[in-house]
Amino acid sequence: MKAKIFSLLLIFTALYSFAQQDSQFTQYMYNTITINPAYAGSRGAMSVFGMYRAQWVGLDGAPKTSAFSLHTPLNNNRLGIGVSIINDKIGPTNQTDIAADLSYTVPTSETFKLSFGIKASANIFNLDINKLNPADQNDPQFQNFDSDFKPNIGAGVYWHSDRFYLGLSVPNFIQTDHYSDNDVAIYTEKMNFYLISGYVFDLSREIKFKPAVLSKMVAGAPLQVDVSANFMFNEKFVLGMAYRWSAAFSAMAGFQISDGLYIGYAYDNETTDLNRYSYGSHEVFLRYDFIKNNSRMTTPRFF
Repeated sequence: MKAKIFSLLLIFTALYSFAQQDSQFTQYMYNTITINPAYAGSRGAMSVFGMYRAQWVGLDGAPKTSAFSLHTPLNNNRLGIGVSIINDKIGPTNQTDIAADLSYTVPTSETFKLSFGIKASANIFNLDINKLNPADQNDPQFQNFDSDFKPNIGAGVYWHSDRFYLGLSVPNFIQTDHYSDNDVAIYTEKMNFYLISGYVFDLSREIKFKPAVLSKMVAGAPLQVDVSANFMFNEKFVLGMAYRWSAAFSAMAGFQISDGLYIGYAYDNETTDLNRYSYGSHEVFLRYDFIKNNSRMTTPRFF
C-alpha cells in the first residue's frame, strides 16, 4: 500500500496545489447552505437550487462541479431543514458530498435573527487509475482503489436581518485522509473556516447595492478573500463584479424570471499563471423559491 501511495503522491501534489479544499463558487451567496448549515430555512420559503461550474476551461483535467440543494423552514416555526449534494470531478478523481442540515432560529431584536445550524455529511471519493495511464495496468500498486467513504459533521451560526447578514461556519470538523496507510495519504481534506458578511443598500427606489465578503481559512493554505459588489435594478436585473484575492476577477449577471425563478451566471478571469493555459471559469445556476400567495421573502433576493 505504501508503494502505491508514493507512486501517486507527486501527481496529486501537482493537481491539488492549484485546487481548493472545499468546492469553490463565485456565486456562493445564492447557495450559502453548502458552507453554513444555519442558513437552512432563512429565506422563509422552500428554496431549490442547482448550479454547474466549469473551472479553468481548456486545462486538461480541470475541476467540474455540480451542486444541488433544497432547504425550507418548518411550519412557520423556528426550525429549518435542508439537503445538499456537491459533485467534484478533478482529473482522475470524482468526489461527492451529501449533507443534511438542521437550523434553529431565535429573534435577537425586532429586525435581527440569530440562527444556529448543524451539518451531517458523507464524502464519497473515487480515484480512476485508468485515467492515469499506468504502463502496466496489472501492476499491483494500482489495484484496490475502491470508493472511499468518510462521514463528517459541521456547524455554523448566521445572524441576519432583511438587509444584513454575518455568518461563521465550519462545514467539516473532522480531517479525513483518503487512501491512507497511516503514514501517507493521497489526499487529505482539512477543516475549512468560513466568515461571510454582506449588506443591502437602497441607492434609489429602483436600484439596490450589496457589497459582500467571504473569507476562507484552511491550514497550510493562504487566506482566501472574495470581495463582491452587486447592483439590482427594478427587482429584476443583477449586475456585479468580484475579486478573489491573488486569484481571479469575476463578472456576474442575473435575472429574476418570475417571482420564484432566478437565473445567474458568472465568469472568472484568472490573475495567476493559469491564465496562460485556460480560458477562465464559467458558472451558471437556477434557483426557485416556492412563494405562497400573499407572503413575502424574509430576506431580499440578494441572499
